[in-house]
Amino acid sequence: MSEIEPPLEKVALAELAWTFNHIALASFGGGLSAWSREVLVVEKKWLGEEEFLSAMTMCRILPGANQVNMAVFAGSKMRGLPGVLASLFGLCFVPVIIVLVMAFLYFRFKEQAAVKGVLHGASAAAVALTIAMVIQTGKKCLTGLVPIALFLAAFVLNGLVRLPLPLTLLIVAPLAFLWAWPRDRAPQT
Repeated sequence: MSEIEPPLEKVALAELAWTFNHIALASFGGGLSAWSREVLVVEKKWLGEEEFLSAMTMCRILPGANQVNMAVFAGSKMRGLPGVLASLFGLCFVPVIIVLVMAFLYFRFKEQAAVKGVLHGASAAAVALTIAMVIQTGKKCLTGLVPIALFLAAFVLNGLVRLPLPLTLLIVAPLAFLWAWPRDRAPQT
């Protein structure tokens, strides 16, 4: 049986917007999932580790951008619909402005060696952040033989065999549900 979390203090909409803006801007080159975990779980403590992992799994399975889905999840938990709107605004507004400016600059100067070097460096940093998040979350999730087997099955099917994610989920998800399904149910009184 899981512990019931105490209710969180009401978070200001501006704080939600600022937090998701921070997540978006601190993750240049990718690594949004790693930054989301760091900010939402470690710094703000708005989500527990297991809740974050469950939410991130759901966000990756559902259509749409993972971090947009996470902003909807966290904003909804913290303040309902106004929280969702504040989180989405914080996540998207400033980065959209930056992307527009950077797209203009990229198409103007994309053949410059310095531009190519910066892009390669940012890609390497994003990969490192993703690996760090996988290690941190893997310590929490991969605690037994069955979770490791499910992880490896998904990795092999999607990462190596290159099956599309929906097909991989169609194969692995039922096995995960069967494994996680509660076996010892107390009688209802």
